[in-house]
Amino acid sequence: MTSTEATAAGSNSSGIWNLPNILTMLRIALVPFFVWFLIADAPGLRSESGGWRWAAVAAFAVAIYTDKLDGDIARSRGLVTDFGKIADPIADKLLTGSALVMLCVLNELPWWMTIVILVREWGITALRFFVIRYGVIPASRGGKLKTVVQTVAIFLYVLPLASIAPWLTWVAFAVMLAAVLITVWTGVEYVIQALKVRSEGLRRRAADLGQQENEEGQP
Repeated sequence: MTSTEATAAGSNSSGIWNLPNILTMLRIALVPFFVWFLIADAPGLRSESGGWRWAAVAAFAVAIYTDKLDGDIARSRGLVTDFGKIADPIADKLLTGSALVMLCVLNELPWWMTIVILVREWGITALRFFVIRYGVIPASRGGKLKTVVQTVAIFLYVLPLASIAPWLTWVAFAVMLAAVLITVWTGVEYVIQALKVRSEGLRRRAADLGQQENEEGQP
């Protein structure tokens, strides 16, 4: 059996309780702990470096690692499931979204950056569901780059940079700014792709309808 056939078989036959899905659920379960660690290290909602902040760093690192690990295992062992396809992006958005919001609450990140990123992320997700009747919008290289840069930027912000080297805060800001720009750029790309997918879908429907009418009109 080829890897493609194994993946298809796994998608049809594997239940929810397999290793990739358990790792995805673990990532979701880590989110409230990650948020609590950030709050615990910031009395009065003011960021202060300490042990709890490093616990937040560890929780975020583990969650990001499980994101890569569950995908690798699912594809290599043919354990891709419908639950995983839905839960995995939800877990990713919960983790990054909670991190961005908490960094803003702690006055470490400008709110406008978080708003731009979250509006793009949830907007593109809604757009994918809207055009799915016409076709699937494939993941682009830019989208993958966006995910990597966002993850690096958030990780740098979660680190207690003030206690390591204050100048690193400027590095974190520069990487986050790059993440915002790539996020907007790829968002525009996805909107253009969605319009193309919808247009092609409508064209196919019109062609199929015309062919059906011709066949019905024949004696």
